[in-house]
Amino acid sequence: MAEPSEWQRRITGEWHGRPSLFDATGTWCGYEDIRRSSVFDNGVTTYYMDGGLTGGGPLAGQFRLGAPFAFGVRDADDDRVYTGPDFYGTGQPYGSFVDSHYYGPGWQVDLNTWNQILPDGQTQVYSSVLHQGWSVVGCFNGVYTRSTDHDDNPATQARVADFLAAETRRGPVPHIMPTKQSGAYAGSCELWGADQKPRGTVDVRISLEPVDLLHTRRTLTWSGALNRTATASARRDGNRLFHEGPDAWGNAVAFGRAAFGSLHFTDVTKLKYREFMIDAEPGMSAGKRLAVVYEIFDGNVLDGVLHGLLEWEDAA
Repeated sequence: MAEPSEWQRRITGEWHGRPSLFDATGTWCGYEDIRRSSVFDNGVTTYYMDGGLTGGGPLAGQFRLGAPFAFGVRDADDDRVYTGPDFYGTGQPYGSFVDSHYYGPGWQVDLNTWNQILPDGQTQVYSSVLHQGWSVVGCFNGVYTRSTDHDDNPATQARVADFLAAETRRGPVPHIMPTKQSGAYAGSCELWGADQKPRGTVDVRISLEPVDLLHTRRTLTWSGALNRTATASARRDGNRLFHEGPDAWGNAVAFGRAAFGSLHFTDVTKLKYREFMIDAEPGMSAGKRLAVVYEIFDGNVLDGVLHGLLEWEDAA
C-alpha cells in the first residue's frame, strides 16, 4: 500500500502499558512491561514490542524472552496479515477495534487478541487469550496510553508514569460489578457489519438490580441501529460468571478486570463478548467505566461487531 490503513493511522505513536498475566484458572501471575509501536515506511509496516516480564510464576519461563519482538504486517483496511518472524496470523479491523488470531513461536501459544481504542483516541484496551490448541493456557490483558514525544517531554514522561502506576494497582483486581447499588452502565457504541462497514450507533445499557452479594438481575438493552432487550439472572462464583435466563443464557470467565463470555438469546442470535472494567481499584468497590465488545452471531455466522465505552449511572 502507498498509504497506511485507517487502523494503522489510529495506532501511530508509542503505546505504554503494563498488562497483567493470568494462568488458565484466572490466577494473577505478574506483569508484562511493554512499549509498543508500529512504523509505516515505503509501504511496509513493522511492529515492535519492547519490555519484559515481572513475576510470572510457573509461566515465567514460557513468556519471558531475551529480545524484543518485531514482525512485519501486510497492512490493509480489510485484513492485517502478520508475516513474522515473531508472530504469524491475521487481524480484522472493525472501526476502532481489531480482532486478531495469530501464533507466537517465542511464546509457543496461539493468541486471540482484541485491541479496542476508546473514543478519546489515546486509550487502548487490550487482551490476548492464549491457547494450546483449543485449550486456554493463560491471558494477558491491560490498558495502554499513547504518546508521541515520550523520550523528549518530561510532562509526557510524568503522565505515562502515573498511568503505569495506576495499571500496577489495578492489574490484579477481579472483575466484580456493583453488588449492592442498583444502576446501569450506559453509553453509545459503534456497530460494524461482518463486512467491516459501519452500520450506525447503538445505545447500550446494562442495568443491574443486585439481589444479594452473588446474584444480580441484569438487563441488557440495545436501541438504535440494533434493538433488543434481554433480562437474565446473573450469578458469580469466584471468577466464573453465569447468565441463567429467562431471556439469555451463557457463562463467562474473568481474568482480572476483563470478563470473557458467551451469551445465547432465545432466538438464533448469540454473542461472544469481553467486558473490561477499566478503572476498578483494589478495595470493596466496582469500577465506573466499562469497555465492551460484542461479536454478534446469526447462528454460527458472524453478523456484526458492537463496541464502545459505558459509564456508570446510579439508579434514580
